[in-house]
Amino acid sequence: MAIKIEMLRCFVAVVENGRLSDAADVLGRTPSAVSMMLKQFEDHVGAPLFETTRKARLSNLGEQIYHEARRELDHFDQTLANIDGLSRSELGRVRLAVTPSIATQILPPILKAFMVRYPSVRVEMRDMNSAAVEQELQLERADIGLASIGPVTGFDRHKLMSDPFGVVCRADARLAREWDSLTWDDMSGQDFIANELCDQITDPRFQPVLEASRLMVPNTASLLALVRAGVGITVLPRLAVPTQGTELAFLPLKDVSVRRVVWMATPSRNWLTPAAKAFVDMILAAKLKDPDRAAVKIQRG
Repeated sequence: MAIKIEMLRCFVAVVENGRLSDAADVLGRTPSAVSMMLKQFEDHVGAPLFETTRKARLSNLGEQIYHEARRELDHFDQTLANIDGLSRSELGRVRLAVTPSIATQILPPILKAFMVRYPSVRVEMRDMNSAAVEQELQLERADIGLASIGPVTGFDRHKLMSDPFGVVCRADARLAREWDSLTWDDMSGQDFIANELCDQITDPRFQPVLEASRLMVPNTASLLALVRAGVGITVLPRLAVPTQGTELAFLPLKDVSVRRVVWMATPSRNWLTPAAKAFVDMILAAKLKDPDRAAVKIQRG
């Protein structure tokens, strides 16, 4: 007969309570049932576990087996608690792959609320460009992706929000002084720094500006640093440009209606862990709104 976890629990209960009747009360069984299971355990061991029939003192073998049984039960009970916690989103891990603007402008209040509600869940968030977000999902290194990505086979997508594109330049640039009537024609002669989101702008009047670019920078932080240094200008969505402590201006284009769309991509809900499902639900419950379409100028910090 194989040793069952109930045998170990019965044996430990008798040792720790001293009498069969007390152990039976703890286990919710009859004394005869406890006595029978204890005998089955001793028969399997092949030697007595107690020195007397009153179970008052352990044999040397019983003492060693007790410590092993106690450790195994503690591990088993902790495993059950962990499984229960994982199933109720109280434990686990959520891996996020997001674009920088989402990480800084959208997620902070959601993350704060999630970590308060689920204090034992570990959250891993990495920011990267949209192409890298899609790759992380496909390589199963992320549970949730937030980025401007197209349909991905095998993944669910939810549209979260959109924000307008605009020209980003230094706040003291000539373009910034005339922002209220800015069009693509005003980009002529400017040193334009391209980035991956430029592909989303399909206006044919933008193509000459893009084709004239001699510099491509996919990283938003590096891109903004170059604009700040006066290397050139660029085009970005509204939320990608910081709103405080900056010397940049965001200039909405008068004749451009194209907007960057932010999607949440995840594996099929059936494949998400309970913790990841809880995070997805919290993002959807936030009911993110599109930034105001009105022109916004960022003054010097």
